[in-house]
Amino acid sequence: MTSAGPLVHSWTFEAIGTVWRIDTADPLDDGVREEITDAIAVFDGEWSRFRVDSLVRRLGKSGGMVPAPADAGPMLDAYDALDSATSGAVNPLVGESLARRGYDAEYSLVDRGAVAAPQDWRAIVDWSDAVLRLAEPAVLDVGALGKGRLVDLVIARIPEGVAVVDAGGDIAVRGATQRIALEHPYDTSRAIGVWQVTDAALCASAVNRRAWGDGLHHVLDARTGEPVRAHAATWAVASDAMTADAVATALFFDGGPRLAAEWGVAWVRMRTDGSVEWSPRCEAELFS
Repeated sequence: MTSAGPLVHSWTFEAIGTVWRIDTADPLDDGVREEITDAIAVFDGEWSRFRVDSLVRRLGKSGGMVPAPADAGPMLDAYDALDSATSGAVNPLVGESLARRGYDAEYSLVDRGAVAAPQDWRAIVDWSDAVLRLAEPAVLDVGALGKGRLVDLVIARIPEGVAVVDAGGDIAVRGATQRIALEHPYDTSRAIGVWQVTDAALCASAVNRRAWGDGLHHVLDARTGEPVRAHAATWAVASDAMTADAVATALFFDGGPRLAAEWGVAWVRMRTDGSVEWSPRCEAELFS
């Protein structure tokens, strides 16, 4: 990531299993850093399926009803759109499917076979501004867009001015221009292109990240519990990181480009045969 703006102060730390870097024109004081750290801790405590004490783990054991976290409505509303666009391939109850393939709370990486996520998830999960309810035990997983949502929450806590938040490749840019390399999923020393991003967010997803065993990785088709095979990597640029993250996930499936068009999101994706596709409004510089 290279900067075209006066980003002279950096803060790097680890949280939610990834490395974060925040670049700003002015140093962040201790109060702002504490506010950001607290926001991440609250989000993790509510939504992480890897923590035994998280809200979703506790709720998932027996079902029931809890006061709705502030992010429940925006994220689950987006999941509703993702599910419709991908014909059920993206589903917030895919957590058990991921755990069965080895991406569980213990990171066992032991494959216990494919299991589909409940396709009637809307009958199981109910949400409003006031409550979040599970009609039966189930594992909520917001991995399709949760990191993007958290990036938005973090950059909103940075005082006005130039700022870039990079959470392991999910990047929000404010008041600056960034030239961001699109990492090749099969050779991380190379890029397939560069995307210049100004006052927007770029999120990426790839099958080489969080991969294990015999062709297993974290991007599953919720209808089958099997890893996706047609596409290797996706990139999306939107006005906010949650939208970009959601579209980057949807692009692994046939309905992704249609959803991106409806939401006004530009994108690039690479198929597993190495061919590259992009949206009509894509401004990325792609290498031949």
